[in-house]
Amino acid sequence: MQSPEKVSGRSRFALIIPLYNHEEKVADVVLGVLKLGWPVFVVDDGSTDSSYERIKAIGGIVILRHRENEGKGAAIRTGFAAAAQVADWAVTIDADGQHHPEDVTHLIRAIPENQRPIIIGRREDMLTPDIPWTSRFGRQFSNFWVWLSGGPRMTDSQSGMRLYPLPEAMNMKVKARRFQFEVEILVKAAWKGIPVIEAPIRVTYQPGSGRISHFRPFVDFLRNSATFSRLIFMRIVIPPFIRNKY
Repeated sequence: MQSPEKVSGRSRFALIIPLYNHEEKVADVVLGVLKLGWPVFVVDDGSTDSSYERIKAIGGIVILRHRENEGKGAAIRTGFAAAAQVADWAVTIDADGQHHPEDVTHLIRAIPENQRPIIIGRREDMLTPDIPWTSRFGRQFSNFWVWLSGGPRMTDSQSGMRLYPLPEAMNMKVKARRFQFEVEILVKAAWKGIPVIEAPIRVTYQPGSGRISHFRPFVDFLRNSATFSRLIFMRIVIPPFIRNKY
């Protein structure tokens, strides 16, 4: 494993914040990631609250805006395209304030020498009473189906703090455009032989803190089921040398 200083000597990093209606927390998140000293891209995915107003005057960031809400995956893809102009790696971090920006260095230290994996921030203390049951259930549900789809065996396949190699992540041909993007790209990475590694990070869920989740249990359960059904079908029916083209 390497130090951030050693890796940054030969690589370039950028930070991507997908944003949708997180007016209470987004400014704090942006100011926190700016301290890391790398380019910051905020992708406002059609927010209808004051999120954009809260960050538009912050210097040192690039704000990209979708006219309408297209989904978290679409926002990440927009961020990839922008980050690829200035960086070799892109770190995604959620706009809801659950992550600690300084933990990005944990992901960078986890990069093995001469490899370009996807690094997932494994959220610690996910079983405490402050963690919403939807997050606990969603994580276990997702972990199992990622593995069954031919993806890596993981403990936190839904974490939003991640380090992606560019342009490899842009060429995965992921079809999902909403939350399901983050699980499909793990499966596609495994199919293509790209390692997926987890590194521990902290998570903060503060009751009454204004944190907003856009996870909708019933709708997203159906979307997750559709995504995993497609991936499992492809894994079983389509030969690897063909399915990796889709």
